Amino acid sequence: MTDGATTPFTAAAVVTIGLACVLAVLLALIAYRAWKRRRVTPEERERSRRRWLVLRGKMGDATLVEIRDDLLFYSYAVRGVEYTASQDIAHLAQRLPADLSASGAIGVKYDPRNPANSIVIAEEWTGLRASKAG
Repeated sequence: MTDGATTPFTAAAVVTIGLACVLAVLLALIAYRAWKRRRVTPEERERSRRRWLVLRGKMGDATLVEIRDDLLFYSYAVRGVEYTASQDIAHLAQRLPADLSASGAIGVKYDPRNPANSIVIAEEWTGLRASKAG
């Protein structure tokens, strides 16, 4: 005789469902940690942008407007349009010429499809020229 409360699951089925739930949570946790480790940091994204511009960007002439802290302000013209931009050079300090303040004319690399995307210095290239002592 039964007591009226019957369950459609056996004990083995309940244990199996519980283990499947634990396994699903563990797999989700492992996948989240792997995704988080693979995420691109802002520094890596900026380094990739500079690398792309060095390899595929068009070269032009620019004028160094101002140096303020770790920022270079420069202007350049592409197809008759004047652009003014800045670049954070904190991570590229070892690539800077000794006397940057006297430099006026510099080189710039820009994206031909988006000329506002530009650089004047990267790990593999620099448009900055050391001033000539005279």
